[in-house]
Amino acid sequence: MKEFIKDILIAIAIVVVITLIIKPTIVKESSMEPTLYENNYLIINKLAYFHKDHPSYGDIIVFRSNMDRTDGTGKKLLIKRVIGVEGDVMRIEDGQVYRNGELLDEPYIHGQQTWAETGGDSMEVEIGDDELFCMGDNREVSLDSRSPEVGNVDEETVVGKAVVRLYPFNEITRF
Repeated sequence: MKEFIKDILIAIAIVVVITLIIKPTIVKESSMEPTLYENNYLIINKLAYFHKDHPSYGDIIVFRSNMDRTDGTGKKLLIKRVIGVEGDVMRIEDGQVYRNGELLDEPYIHGQQTWAETGGDSMEVEIGDDELFCMGDNREVSLDSRSPEVGNVDEETVVGKAVVRLYPFNEITRF
């Protein structure tokens, strides 16, 4: 009986540790296509930025937005790509994205153009301390930092970094 209780306690300890480190996540929308599709199953590393490491350009992150979930159970989680970090000046002009005056090479958007949220041709945003500028890869449908509803993302709201796509099995990918 002692061995059985010991095994149960070890299993519980392992589950607790794993849930503190990783968060399984299912992609619910198309804003990250063609990188991620609806119903892709991801593993999020919740400790990726624990020791004052900051998200880097190109990281795919999950963060809590200011928007309420439709079922009323808290704030909506969004998954987006980090495009700008604190101190950067982001400019969107004529369908192109510039960071600190340099045109970005963004092969992951597959030729799409990027427009300001208001439908205008341009916008410019400075990224404050401990903030990020994040956009989805499917720029035409993504609700992201271009929108006043999302705006710059406070690093404190980052849940974690996408590290692996586990499903579909034929598309297992490490990020």
